[in-house]
Amino acid sequence: MYRIDIMTLFPETVGDALGESIIGRAQERDIVRVDTHQIRDYSTNKQKQVDDYPYGGGRGAVMTAQPLFDCRQHILDGCEPGERVRTIYCSPVGKVFTQADAIRLRDDYDRLIIACGHYEGVDERFIEECVDEEISLGDFVLTGGEIPALAIADAVLRLVPGVLPDEECFTDESHWSGLLEYPQYTRPETWQGRAVPEILLSGHHENIRKWRRKMSISRTKARRPDMYDRLDLSGKEDKKLLLEIENENACGQ
Repeated sequence: MYRIDIMTLFPETVGDALGESIIGRAQERDIVRVDTHQIRDYSTNKQKQVDDYPYGGGRGAVMTAQPLFDCRQHILDGCEPGERVRTIYCSPVGKVFTQADAIRLRDDYDRLIIACGHYEGVDERFIEECVDEEISLGDFVLTGGEIPALAIADAVLRLVPGVLPDEECFTDESHWSGLLEYPQYTRPETWQGRAVPEILLSGHHENIRKWRRKMSISRTKARRPDMYDRLDLSGKEDKKLLLEIENENACGQ
């Protein structure tokens, strides 16, 4: 069973979100497990305070190291012998999270501990002592680490075997192979005057596969040139698809 422990000031909110839908059903089947931990429960302060003024001055407050340390230690004390555990801190100064990170965290570890910061962040000494890596969702700042923690947990857990009905549920998706996903359509065949591409109605599976590949390449080139530049499109089929894309773009100009 793959496990994730989330250290947070809002355990009910986080737990409820991951107890629904696909991840919730996977927990019911004991494929994965998500536990939330209230950081305030580990404060030695009578008021359960977990923050204080920053040394050196400045606005806001900083989360103190002791409750975070004790919360994490409580989780570690409950780990199984030999369990591969990694501690993550959700931080705007961390490495930007990618699909490759989700795959790595699934493959290399049995259990993740995710710490959610608040206020102006956490005491750096907790990071130095306990955190294995800092992760960010992107170049922006949120009011707390709960949203990143939810995103990381969801991205990792959906890759655990048995959570989704088939591996193709995620191997065909955007970012798995360095490409964005092709467009998807469902009924009715015509909506608001827009028709489903005829090839998808043909029943010719190989032609549909090639069309989807071409659409993924075209979409990636147009929307994410940074990803497109990293692609290896030297294969015979891809070269042919690239030529088709160029010809179609020329005709559309």
